[in-house]
Amino acid sequence: MASAGPTAGADGGGAGVERISVAADGTQGDDNSTGASITPDGRNVVFASSAKNLTADESTGGDKVFVRDRRTGQTGRIGYLTTLQPPVISGDGEHAAYPVQWVNDVRIRQYQVSTGRTISADCSAYSCNQPSLGADGRHIALVIRLKPPLTGQRIEVQDWNTGTKKTVATLDHTQVSRPSMSGDGRYVAYQDAQTKDVLVWDRTTGTATGPIEGPAKDAALVQLSDDGNQVVYVAGADTYVHDLRSGTSRLVPNVRGVAIDPTGRYLLYAPNDTSGPSLVLRDLRTGTDETVSTQPATAGTDAVSSGGRDVVFQSTADDIVPGDTNGKSDVFVRRLY
Repeated sequence: MASAGPTAGADGGGAGVERISVAADGTQGDDNSTGASITPDGRNVVFASSAKNLTADESTGGDKVFVRDRRTGQTGRIGYLTTLQPPVISGDGEHAAYPVQWVNDVRIRQYQVSTGRTISADCSAYSCNQPSLGADGRHIALVIRLKPPLTGQRIEVQDWNTGTKKTVATLDHTQVSRPSMSGDGRYVAYQDAQTKDVLVWDRTTGTATGPIEGPAKDAALVQLSDDGNQVVYVAGADTYVHDLRSGTSRLVPNVRGVAIDPTGRYLLYAPNDTSGPSLVLRDLRTGTDETVSTQPATAGTDAVSSGGRDVVFQSTADDIVPGDTNGKSDVFVRRLY
């Protein structure tokens, strides 16, 4: 058995690094683990893994979805189907969602973590992907790909409680145009990958504003903060954090934005200069930086807990925690304070 490494769980403790992609007894995964997201309170981490030894009921391999409860130290499998994209988790940690192959189409399955109860997004016989969940799992934003003779795609928000669906945008191309939703499900930031614009839709008014980057830039969406006020996007070699209330954008030069914490204060980025750290967390209020990883590492959206306390990332490095001998990509959480 290999150790999970120094543990700084969600209930407290000081700074440290914890390996997440392990079984409940600390056994390291026997295959690659990637694509992790963390809840705002830092307690639960969802990730995809091809490992067959993380739970007693998993033996088939393929990228299955797991949730690690950092408070209890338990790792559980979510569903039995192979995920086609990194899974997402609701803010309260009660729901996880991911796209799966379903005959000739792609469906999004959503699971209640505590009970295993499942529901599927209504894709109207089309393929759907790129899910984004709200804080309590009630709202899901997704992309629906239309089928011939129709062309293009539709970005949509569905309400599990009422069954209602609202169209955010209809696009006449198939380039990836993923959404990012606020915790209350009111705002959806999305990118039009063809025009290279980032826009924000308001469910209350049913209207979209933007392009938020202005007419002179080609932009790619990173993430909308959970409070629905800060939008992170990349333009060229730089990252911008756009404040929707003031309409102003803050430049973070020569870095690639990766994620923003739920409060919109902390930005996780990868420096374009590869001679230094691979991941850095910036306090946008004070301008100070904290190194997340000096070893080669990557992360995705929803990688930072509230207040910038925890950051989840993946790496093949074998010297982040003691006892890492599997030679695979693992998922880690660094607690910064």
